[in-house]
Amino acid sequence: MRVVLGALWMLTTASLAAPAPLRFSVSDSWAMPMVQVEDGQPTQGILYDLMSSLATQVGRPAEFHVLARARIAAAMAHGDIDVRCYVAQAWLDNLSGDYLWSLPLLVQRNVLVSIRNQPVQLARLAPQSIGTVLNYRYPTLDPLFAKGQLRRDDARSEEQVLHKLVAGRFKYAVSNEWIVDRFNQHLPMEQRLHKVAIIEEQSLGCAVRNDPDLPVQQILRTLLRMKMSGEIDDIIQLYTGENAVLLHAPDKN
Repeated sequence: MRVVLGALWMLTTASLAAPAPLRFSVSDSWAMPMVQVEDGQPTQGILYDLMSSLATQVGRPAEFHVLARARIAAAMAHGDIDVRCYVAQAWLDNLSGDYLWSLPLLVQRNVLVSIRNQPVQLARLAPQSIGTVLNYRYPTLDPLFAKGQLRRDDARSEEQVLHKLVAGRFKYAVSNEWIVDRFNQHLPMEQRLHKVAIIEEQSLGCAVRNDPDLPVQQILRTLLRMKMSGEIDDIIQLYTGENAVLLHAPDKN
């Protein structure tokens, strides 16, 4: 009996001593170099390295929840996710709950891509469907969608959108510039996609659930230190071969 009680005491002590995991959301629409998901879990990529390093520096194990993008906000509201990265406040009009935001950490540059190397002006595009990602918002294109000049042809991920473009489903698609560059590496030179217009650039950070059980201020300070020290820029360069993009006004074309 004493042996059993002793074992139970040791298990209880160990469980109390182990820090709770820091739970991150991972969108199933992301692709490399942002993140690679294998067997339902991320294994590499800019965001995987960023979140893993953050958890290590905070002193907690990282736990990743791969979800459809439309489900992430609800997961955070229900307390199932602690940190959501690679997100802008403008994307979350109806975010419920109490959250604190990090400083901007990365810049997302969305570009219009085509199989033809011919720059275009968005306002002059003929009425047509263009490749987009399900549940993604494109503020610059919203007026063109609203008046019917452009129509969304959604796919579940940015990589799927680019595959549909190569297959001729539409003439143009919208994608993250880094993902386009990565995608092109696997195509013959004559089949590579061309960036024909910059759609928008957005500065993105992380949202942290403001919960007394979370080391919220430590998380935010760590993200600040990672940015200011150049660690995040080094991660970006590791996967893209480029320095971090500086935020500037989008190309009016």
